Amino acid sequence: MKEVIVRSISGALYILIVLFSMYTSREWFMALFFVFAILVLREFLRLVHLTSYLAFALLAAAMYFLSYNVFDENAVHLYLILSSFVCLFLLKDVLWTSKIPMFEKKKYITTIFYIISGFVFLTLIPFYEGVFMPKIIVGVFILIWSNDTFAYVIGKNFGKHKLLERISPKKTVEGFLGGMAGALLAGFIIFKTMGIFKLPIWFVLALIASVFGTIGDLIQSKFKRQAGVKDSGMLMPGHGGLYDRLDSIIYASPFIYAFLEIVHYVS
Repeated sequence: MKEVIVRSISGALYILIVLFSMYTSREWFMALFFVFAILVLREFLRLVHLTSYLAFALLAAAMYFLSYNVFDENAVHLYLILSSFVCLFLLKDVLWTSKIPMFEKKKYITTIFYIISGFVFLTLIPFYEGVFMPKIIVGVFILIWSNDTFAYVIGKNFGKHKLLERISPKKTVEGFLGGMAGALLAGFIIFKTMGIFKLPIWFVLALIASVFGTIGDLIQSKFKRQAGVKDSGMLMPGHGGLYDRLDSIIYASPFIYAFLEIVHYVS
């Protein structure tokens, strides 16, 4: 019971801090997620046994020149394409290899095009039309949170068929489908209450958040298994590390941003 209370309090505090930063200003939003990025990067480097001050310098440069003060749109699009390919290769490694070759030669590639890019595109999502629109990123986080919550509740109570047992024994097909249904329901509610985007766009965003968010969680689970740890850190009582909380959105954000860019250019 005590663990549930601690988990609930730390989770609620985390959500309040995130929402507060989103509805204050772009600078507050960028500052908070830059701090989050530093903490997640620190946890990730520890998982893959890499000590590197260069990684933090690259994070700061990418967040400033590719997100806060974009120096070249073409550079952002190139970074988006490369990041998407690296993320898809990580998915391939999860599905078809017994061990992600992260502890060998891909450490910096994954750091730059998975962790750092995740935060770059996460912070670009509410600014994709050149104006800071916090409702968009709030909506995306609600989709991710709804997917996680429904997947947990449905999986715990009705889950019988394992999704990918060798990586995440607790994840089930029923939980995955329940999470997707929860995200779609959240997309409908967001459409009705926020007044931005048409309903089909929110439904596609919900599917992207559900599918790629789940993949991001599985990838992080495999990293932790290879590192021999249960959690990425101990920053959030009852939840583990910050990487444990943001693994879904980190992986999904390049794909969400790519879809929003397509919508923007088509419209």
